[in-house]
Amino acid sequence: MFNFLVETFLLGLKNLHLHKLRSLLTALGIIIGVMAVIVMVAIGEGAKQTARAQMEQLGATNIMVRSVKPPESNDASQKTQRVLTYGLKREDVKRLKEIPHVKTVVSLRDTEQKVIRDHVRATANAMGTTPDAFSVMRLSLERGRYFTEYEYEADPPAQVCVIGSEAARQLFPFADPLGETVMIGTPGRGTVMLTVVGVLAPTGLSAESAAGKFVERNLDQDVYFPLSLAEDTFSDNISKPVPGGFERKLIELSDVWLQVDDVKHVEDVAGIVENVVKTAHGNVADVEVKAPIQILRQAERLNRVFNFVMVGIASFSLVVGGIGIMNIMLATVTERTKEIGIRRALGAKRKHIILQFLIETTVISLTGGLIGIGLGVGGAKLIPLLADGGDYRTAVTTWSVLGSFIVSGAIGIGFGLYPAYKAAQMNPIDALRHA
Repeated sequence: MFNFLVETFLLGLKNLHLHKLRSLLTALGIIIGVMAVIVMVAIGEGAKQTARAQMEQLGATNIMVRSVKPPESNDASQKTQRVLTYGLKREDVKRLKEIPHVKTVVSLRDTEQKVIRDHVRATANAMGTTPDAFSVMRLSLERGRYFTEYEYEADPPAQVCVIGSEAARQLFPFADPLGETVMIGTPGRGTVMLTVVGVLAPTGLSAESAAGKFVERNLDQDVYFPLSLAEDTFSDNISKPVPGGFERKLIELSDVWLQVDDVKHVEDVAGIVENVVKTAHGNVADVEVKAPIQILRQAERLNRVFNFVMVGIASFSLVVGGIGIMNIMLATVTERTKEIGIRRALGAKRKHIILQFLIETTVISLTGGLIGIGLGVGGAKLIPLLADGGDYRTAVTTWSVLGSFIVSGAIGIGFGLYPAYKAAQMNPIDALRHA
């Protein structure tokens, strides 16, 4: 039996070799289907891995609470005359520290002040914060050091800062920032001179990425200095020029980051945090709660939908390929009627004829599957090089490769059964009379 299978397999390869172009066109549907499955799954998996990397950068156990501007009147005169008070309060921080499973609470305040070095102004965010911010927000140093708890608690607080990589590039394009000074504020309305003690490593989170949209600013453009110094130097009132006047608002804190003791508690704690702040603020929509793990959850949901839709579409191509195989094999049966009659006359049984044609269809489909796998893997590797200068990520999964190969084999067997059965049912005498 083994020898028969080997001989039949070799005969199938010989028949395919005799009609190379026809065999290739027959397998084209399988090739395209397998390639499409692998590429589409690689795109979805790459997006999920990107989301996971961004979540890990922001901290899987973190929760961010942000002050947001509530809906207001469209009356321009009211906007320029009144002081809009909203967002997180210092009292909120005390409440948040009492929530179970919350390990660390970090306060941040965007002072919305200018960041200047000599005559160079950076598009940077002047952020007052606490020393714990760097570990909670997972901001690693490129050189220098963080400011310390002693510098934060000093009276007066130390005039030091740690700057992001992009802020450093803008302020010190040709010099080492360490030991240099930058000015925060506006002359005549309050300023502070800060000594740069550390430069942060690039986070790799662009403003266009899901993580960048999550924090709603570029972390590489932040300048961090003691929150105690920010509170001593700048009041909670912020006045900014707007068309037709000034926008006046009072914000105590712009962000609060919470670190939970275990990732399994993050989503539950986020719900508690949302209830606490909403209750404290009288259900005014001036605070939002986010967790980096939600980036991964959303990416996983989108990935499942994407895979379902795209794999479904690609499967149609596999089915079309199977129909093509059936069509060609039916034509082949007609072409080889006399050969079938001779084989039956020499003692071949119906199962031998069925097996011969099934092997041929399976070889066509598996060969198409292998070609499709090669093109699919190559296409998945090529996409990042063609899109966004290589920043786009794809990831070829084992299950998509193995699954496509197995399905291509099943397509060959499934769609080859009818032609094989039809060939086996021929009357040997009628087949031998076929011209």
